[in-house]
Amino acid sequence: MRDDYDDDDRGGGASDVILSFLLGERLRETAERGREMKQEVVGRGRALVDEASGYVDKQRQTIEQRKERLAAAVDAGRQAFREERQEGGGEV
Repeated sequence: MRDDYDDDDRGGGASDVILSFLLGERLRETAERGREMKQEVVGRGRALVDEASGYVDKQRQTIEQRKERLAAAVDAGRQAFREERQEGGGEV
């Protein structure tokens, strides 16, 4: 009794070895390309995180500077009010 799928139908064991080698080589190439793509994506992700962090830091500095200017303006307004009240005899 003969199997439907034996060495004679496939061209022999040599073609199996060649096919296995070629498939293995292709799998290694695909795996290597996958690793390269992963490294590229991770690198780009890190660059984006660094860029975003820099932007956030810059915005924090800008907000802090505006808060300081606002506080200085409020203090100057209070001081001007006190001076005006003292000079005017309290009629402000």
